[in-house]
Amino acid sequence: MSTTIDKEAVNCAYEEVRDDNSPITWFTLHFNGTLIEIDSKGSDYQEFLSRFTDDERLFGYVRVTTGDEMSKRAKFAFITWAGKDVSPIKKAKLSVDKAVVKLVIKNFAVEILAEDQHDIALETVATALRKAGGANYGTGVSS
Repeated sequence: MSTTIDKEAVNCAYEEVRDDNSPITWFTLHFNGTLIEIDSKGSDYQEFLSRFTDDERLFGYVRVTTGDEMSKRAKFAFITWAGKDVSPIKKAKLSVDKAVVKLVIKNFAVEILAEDQHDIALETVATALRKAGGANYGTGVSS
């Protein structure tokens, strides 16, 4: 049986995270049988991290503000998570399932495949987003 996605609900959460005026900065998707659906959403990065456990397969989408004192901008990361206790067969199937998710989640600066909390720590994600953003012209002095 093939994997499906709740396109309407996922698209609403996706647009909410992308909206600069929204307090929602992340959401996670989980599997309900063969249906990928919204698991949770919020604005606290620690709560976001708590969703990624060793026995879980999840997708995450997060907005992080990057830049320097001269320019701040929102950047987005797409995370595919397979906890270390997930079976090899379920981990292998994630590549096919990820293609289904990417039909809805199309815009992101970095894509992260993770199985360890360090891979998705805020500083790790922010560093990856800064590198993906190119030049950083800050003077090192904030005004």
